[in-house]
Amino acid sequence: MRRLLRLLGGLPLAVVSPVLVLVTGISLALCDLAWLLFGRRRAPANRKPSTAAVSIVIPTWNGRELLAKHLPSVIAAAGVNPDNEILVVDNASTDGTAEFLAAAFPQVRVVPLARNEGFGGASNAGVRAARHDIVVLLNNDMRVAPDFLAPLLEGFTDEQVFSVSCQIFFSDPDKRREETGLTQIWWQDGMLRVRHRRDDAVNRLFPCAYGGGGSCAFDRGKFLELGGFDPLFRPFYLEDNDLGYLAWKRGWKVLYQPASVVWHEHRGTIGRRFTAAQIEAVLAKNFLLWCWKNIHDWRRLVAHLALAWCGALVSWLAGESPERPTLAAWRRAAGQLPQALRSRWRARSLAVISDAEAFRRPLGGYFRDRFLAPKELPARPRVLFVSPYPIYPPTHGGAVFMFETLRELARYCELHLIAWLDREEERAAHAALRQWCATLELPVKENHAPPRAASLLPHAVREFASADFEWLIHRQTLLEEIDIVQLEYTPLAQYAGEFQRLATALFEHDIYFQSVARGWRRQRGVSAQLKALLEYLRALHYETRALPRLDAVQTCTAGNADFLVSFAPSLRGKAAAGLRACVDTSRYCFRPQGREPGTMLFVGSFRHLPNQAGLSWFLEQVLPLVTRARPEARLVVAGSDPPPVYIFPDPDHVELLGCVPDVREPLGRYAVFVCPVLFGSGVRVKLLEAFAAGIPVVSTRLGAEGLAERDGELCALADDAETFARKILALFDDPEAAARMAERARAEVEANWDARRVTERLAQSYRELLRAKRV
Repeated sequence: MRRLLRLLGGLPLAVVSPVLVLVTGISLALCDLAWLLFGRRRAPANRKPSTAAVSIVIPTWNGRELLAKHLPSVIAAAGVNPDNEILVVDNASTDGTAEFLAAAFPQVRVVPLARNEGFGGASNAGVRAARHDIVVLLNNDMRVAPDFLAPLLEGFTDEQVFSVSCQIFFSDPDKRREETGLTQIWWQDGMLRVRHRRDDAVNRLFPCAYGGGGSCAFDRGKFLELGGFDPLFRPFYLEDNDLGYLAWKRGWKVLYQPASVVWHEHRGTIGRRFTAAQIEAVLAKNFLLWCWKNIHDWRRLVAHLALAWCGALVSWLAGESPERPTLAAWRRAAGQLPQALRSRWRARSLAVISDAEAFRRPLGGYFRDRFLAPKELPARPRVLFVSPYPIYPPTHGGAVFMFETLRELARYCELHLIAWLDREEERAAHAALRQWCATLELPVKENHAPPRAASLLPHAVREFASADFEWLIHRQTLLEEIDIVQLEYTPLAQYAGEFQRLATALFEHDIYFQSVARGWRRQRGVSAQLKALLEYLRALHYETRALPRLDAVQTCTAGNADFLVSFAPSLRGKAAAGLRACVDTSRYCFRPQGREPGTMLFVGSFRHLPNQAGLSWFLEQVLPLVTRARPEARLVVAGSDPPPVYIFPDPDHVELLGCVPDVREPLGRYAVFVCPVLFGSGVRVKLLEAFAAGIPVVSTRLGAEGLAERDGELCALADDAETFARKILALFDDPEAAARMAERARAEVEANWDARRVTERLAQSYRELLRAKRV
């Protein structure tokens, strides 16, 4: 019944809502057209403010009790410098605030207002009345640390700094910490998104999206140049967010200073005067007004108008959510449209950078790139190595490539590692990497993204989409002064930054859309094939658009690079082979003879679908042919996450080792290595290891892709079951020929795939990337 009443009550607004959207869109378009014809962009007046003294401004409305409780801490902190001043802006209080202050705190200057101007209006009045270049705005429910001022002033390092924000704690330690001062904004689904991050690793001056209006120091001149807090957002909320965004678009910096600590009662004033429903209604309206004022990129704005309207209809039909607007918010915001247009005109006149750039610059990586990255080349580049999988111990082929690169690259670069773990128990083993990496960040992966049929992103990409992981990459890039971000695997291309002086590279362990295309026909059933085909189309769309944003794309083979360029010509000159796929041949004891006769070895992680499919084919079609000719023959299977042996078709001829501590032991023991890979892409590290260890190999041509083209030169090649079995039996029968082939394979690995030689080329490529971007 309640839902029916809500639907009936909102029906008139739902009917007229298309008109509201149309009028809003046309009005914003006409405003922009008029500005393009008659508007004028004003150059910013960049001047470094004096930090000799500060003015502390505290707006208040009927907050006598809060001032009595918290003002003494502010007076004590300001007392370190007799030139500091404290102003309390009395926002037409009726509780005797002015008289109380005159009697209890005569050193405080009271700025009385004839009528309530809201938080923003009162703050503006206090800033105008202040005498010093730096103004610290505090809420009346804020308690400050005795030394909170000095770190704030230290943050005004140059003429581009607009504000420096405090670190915020709640007075009640049991309350969930919803605000910290480390603010973040982003654009998602046509709307502004806002959050406070809690990150104890940020222990020094750091960029943030905006300074909280009640816990932040501002350059007074810049504050007034922007017009202060916009009355568009009265009575409260988003005015500080709006001001921070204007500052970034003005080309200025907004910073967070964790060493400056304050404690907040959170909605100590607002929560007493307004209900939760009233507060949410104001927020919903102001989020719309914020977009109408500040978003000048019409691609974003059109998406906003469409999605915000659809979201309002969903709220009407399904119930309200903080994630989307309401029809009532549209009505209230439309009532302020003339005021929003005036604010938009002014915001356009102040902006010197784009919306996209303004959203980027508060992120750590972009902040370093735009403001801090040196122009000269580093003698020892700092590399942030980012993996979506655990690396140590190296239990799968990709981990082997990454581990070998880390060990050798530490000779040339300072390494910092981020590796996503599957389980907390994997953390201890990764401590072994500290001997090569200056820092280790090992987040545990959250739940995987559920399948979404309507999404354009491949499932493999959505599985690794995480706002927290993106934040971690940017944080480390800034704090560790990174020069090069090295991303691993196709899904991490979503984290590539469009940097000007930093470099971003990605190693395509395999070409994802090629791998999916090779495997989709082997899916059983029409439904599975259609799903695989859809994933292929998504992967092709994603990969050919995401990879060109990188400065370099490393592939396993030249054939892989050429294949990518054929689909994305803009990768020509960026895609290159010979820089990553490698093994340390010195670690493998070459043993071409003295192996257990009649034994075959399969190695591979069973989390990898090509390994599962390849072994199934081998067990069902190849192994019976081998054991028919050689009944004593047996297959040894090594690899992580194996299935139980009893599910195999012929368990009597299969020995399951599971995950072995050191793969070199089975590689040096058994007679023939089998690689029955039927689909996939890239270079199989298992073949490089087999070549290095001297075990003769039988592989499918696809399994040996990029390594061997001629049958019998480096390994035996076969694509059908009968030929595959015959090649195995031939190696069993002629161990001397098998040993000669193994010797040629070892020589190939030493010459072209050895980790030391390959990584030396990688380090040189890094230097060339930085030279191209900085010199």
